[in-house]
Amino acid sequence: MIEIRDRLTAKPVYLDHAATSPLRPVSRDTLAAHADLVGNPAALHGAGRAARALLEDAREELAALLGARPDEVIFTSGGSEADAAAVSGSATRWAADRPGIVISGFEHPAVQSAQALLGPRVQQIGLDEGGHVIIDDAIRLLAGHPAGLVGLASVMLVNNEVGTVQPVADIAEVAHRAGGWFHTDAVQAFGHYPVNFAELDADLLSVSAHKVGGPVGIGALLVRRGLSLPPYGLGGKQEGGIRSGTQPTVLAAGFAAAARQTVDGRSQESERLAGLKAQIIAAARQIPGARLNGTGPASPAIINIGFAGASADDVTFLLDQQQIWCSTGSACRAGVHGPSEVLLAMGRDDRAAREGVRISLGWTTTQADVDRLIAELPSAVAGARRVPR
Repeated sequence: MIEIRDRLTAKPVYLDHAATSPLRPVSRDTLAAHADLVGNPAALHGAGRAARALLEDAREELAALLGARPDEVIFTSGGSEADAAAVSGSATRWAADRPGIVISGFEHPAVQSAQALLGPRVQQIGLDEGGHVIIDDAIRLLAGHPAGLVGLASVMLVNNEVGTVQPVADIAEVAHRAGGWFHTDAVQAFGHYPVNFAELDADLLSVSAHKVGGPVGIGALLVRRGLSLPPYGLGGKQEGGIRSGTQPTVLAAGFAAAARQTVDGRSQESERLAGLKAQIIAAARQIPGARLNGTGPASPAIINIGFAGASADDVTFLLDQQQIWCSTGSACRAGVHGPSEVLLAMGRDDRAAREGVRISLGWTTTQADVDRLIAELPSAVAGARRVPR
């Protein structure tokens, strides 16, 4: 255990990249270089044209990195808004003819919240214990949805809590055969796993800047050319008429810069992170009662481990005392203390669903960080087990 005097000077260990990743220097430099840009990209004067050029350069860059056409990239405020726009727009578009919506059991809250709003129009695909959607269940729902024909199926590419990779291209094929659209939340995949809009055969796809070391406050929804997605909100009909409001030109440039660096280094970085992930899993399994949540194909950047008899809240609190920062699950459920809905959907009981600790790696993660975690984790688990439950 690090002594108190050392703890005060020890460099913090940040292992919560799935929540947000530190800003990359290339993105910071891009933001600084354009910080004085004042033109509105909708304006016709010189300043406006300069802003428009910067915005469209960023759009073209992101399109190239994501296997899309520039006119298919719609800038949003982030992944949550992109998800919500995809689901709400599809629900509105198909309300009369194809009211059914199919989602997986562990989608982002921006997708899952549609169930509370739309009731039985939204049905969930079941998950297996390893954290993968059950294809036969998807086929069943798409062929015989209780609300009628299906307008949209939405399944995330990489789960944000356990990191499992979903067979989205297969589900897209089934959705299209049924006559519906297919959306995938690729926020956790982008930068760690190949994301190609055309190859995935998706109609809608969500990404976010701050998960790849870009600025907070911008993301994108890819909308397949020819798709008639209704606008959300009122205003000036920017972004292809789908999202109104003055476009965040400088943020878009920062997003594109971070995305380019991330994608260019993805293969080598994924290999590096996979090695660090393997070390953490091997060390965690030496602790009695450890259980890995999520098996099979998975992101190299996300680990979710439960320790029997140790609340994840207590484990992460004790690690925090050592300046090691990880989480109990999705940051989009921050402040909600309860069992993980993802782990419940995977068949864990209430107790086990409160024990999952998410450790997520990224571009700043070093071998020294992993060594610190491995050294402190047994004591944190032991301490958590002493807390009355």
